[in-house]
Amino acid sequence: MNAVRVFLVDDHEVVRRGVADLLGAEPDLEVVGEAGTAAEALARVPALAPDVVVLDVRLPDGDGVTVCRELKASMDVACLMLTSFDDDEALFDAILAGAAGYVLKQVRGTDLVEAIRTVAAGGSTLDPRAAERVMARMRSQAHHVDPLAALTQQEQKILALIGQGMTNRQIGAELFLAEKTVKNYVSSLLAKLGMERRVQAAVLATKLGRAELPK
Repeated sequence: MNAVRVFLVDDHEVVRRGVADLLGAEPDLEVVGEAGTAAEALARVPALAPDVVVLDVRLPDGDGVTVCRELKASMDVACLMLTSFDDDEALFDAILAGAAGYVLKQVRGTDLVEAIRTVAAGGSTLDPRAAERVMARMRSQAHHVDPLAALTQQEQKILALIGQGMTNRQIGAELFLAEKTVKNYVSSLLAKLGMERRVQAAVLATKLGRAELPK
């Protein structure tokens, strides 16, 4: 099995070194490059083609959200935002930009490693406090009371599994469905919920709780 290729973007070298050392101890993770600015990241990431880019939200010449958006528009890569700033607006913008996860730098090393593995596998991850705030923002913008009313029972089951961080392949194995079929279900439920990103559905599922979703 090939190691997950990770690129680090942070303007503080000590942070990059610390994360690189942490990931270097994991046999299934490999740091393939680093950048300290947005411009450097946009120049280097496409050439190295990593599986995951770990991005600081605030950079000296721009922001990680913009870098995430531009990378997602041109290549297949998972972006994980890692920041010391507890900023609701940046969090929401990152999700809309296509970020698969958003964690604070206070996160434990083991949790950061697992977050990288999760997004590399196609899943999503959010700090629980961040998930609550995003859900509140989404709820304030919602135009209907029951977000699940439009979903079929199968779509609700898939939503619950997305909330557990499962990839389409894992969901298929759980529900005995082809991976392509699961992908179609995910596209359908996102459209019905008025969402663009899988991580938004994961936040919704987390907020509603498994008890409100069909078993």
